[in-house]
Amino acid sequence: MNWDQIEGKWRQAKGTVKQKWGKLTDDDLTFIGGSKDKLVGRLQERYGYKKEQAQDQVDQWVSTVSLDAPSQQHASHESR
Repeated sequence: MNWDQIEGKWRQAKGTVKQKWGKLTDDDLTFIGGSKDKLVGRLQERYGYKKEQAQDQVDQWVSTVSLDAPSQQHASHESR
């Protein structure tokens, strides 16, 4: 996934961001609003990360996160 996709699905992404970085508040997530730079900045504030460390954390998360709804589960209707 890339950041443009996350930005476009920020409402869905907020839950996984909160799971990954539990120190972020709901107000933080609202402030971030899908901005990668703002997320990096808040991680620096909340966790004491250096900028490069926060960017690495975000990049690693982006490469592993999936926000796609599970569409395959509804395909089993034909087996009835």
